[in-house]
Amino acid sequence: MLNGINARGRRAVLALIAAAAATLLPASSGATSEALQAADAVLVVKSEHRLYLLRGGQPFKSYRVAFGLNPAGHKEREGDYRTPEGSYVLDGRNAASDYFLSLHVSYPNEHDLQHARRNRWKPGGSIMIHGLPNVPRKSLDYYHSADWTDGCIALNNDDMLEVWLLTHTNTPIEIRP
Repeated sequence: MLNGINARGRRAVLALIAAAAATLLPASSGATSEALQAADAVLVVKSEHRLYLLRGGQPFKSYRVAFGLNPAGHKEREGDYRTPEGSYVLDGRNAASDYFLSLHVSYPNEHDLQHARRNRWKPGGSIMIHGLPNVPRKSLDYYHSADWTDGCIALNNDDMLEVWLLTHTNTPIEIRP
């Protein structure tokens, strides 16, 4: 087992990703497809509970998201259940996480580290964009209607798959209040 998913589960996730990617491919090699163009930035607006994929500064996809259990305000320290606010990058990808896919957000940045040091706090980390838990502990209605993470940004699994396919490592992400 690796992060809660055994080899069979990892194969199933990878097969799902491959199938979804195939649906985005153009019918012929000479055709162009709007769907194949990845986002050049991600914008999250906490007050709207929305994640936007951007191209050329303009949103082309929008998704409902959930945040940490204490969503108001910027993450300051480990265990505050807040989702950070600021400018970061998506600096890692994990197809075998405890949640359906995950993209790592580069929190804490230098500003976050300095703030935590001044206050003698641990800044926390492991902030991700991810889907639903692989082993849910609550009803699906709960995950779709509440802020439920420890500080991450969560989507339903279908939306997470699309975000996974339309972003790359080092894509900038801005998280606004």
